[in-house]
Amino acid sequence: MATNMGKIDRGLRLVIAAALLFVAFGTAMLGSGILFWIALVVAGVFTLTAFVGNCPLYRIVGLKTCQDC
Repeated sequence: MATNMGKIDRGLRLVIAAALLFVAFGTAMLGSGILFWIALVVAGVFTLTAFVGNCPLYRIVGLKTCQDC
C-alpha cells in the first residue's frame, strides 16, 4: 500500500483524533448519544490512517500530501 499522506497531515490527524477522544471521554459535551459514537469512529479512522500513512479518500480524489511519493 503506497503512502499518500505527508508528515504534517499525519500529525494533524493524530492531534484531531486526540482532541475528539478528549471531547468524547473527558467532557460531558457529547453525552452518550450518536455524536459520541461518531467522534469515536472518526478518531479511530484518523488514527489508523495516520499510522498507516494512506488515506483511501485521498486515493479516490487523487490527492497526495507527501512530497516524496
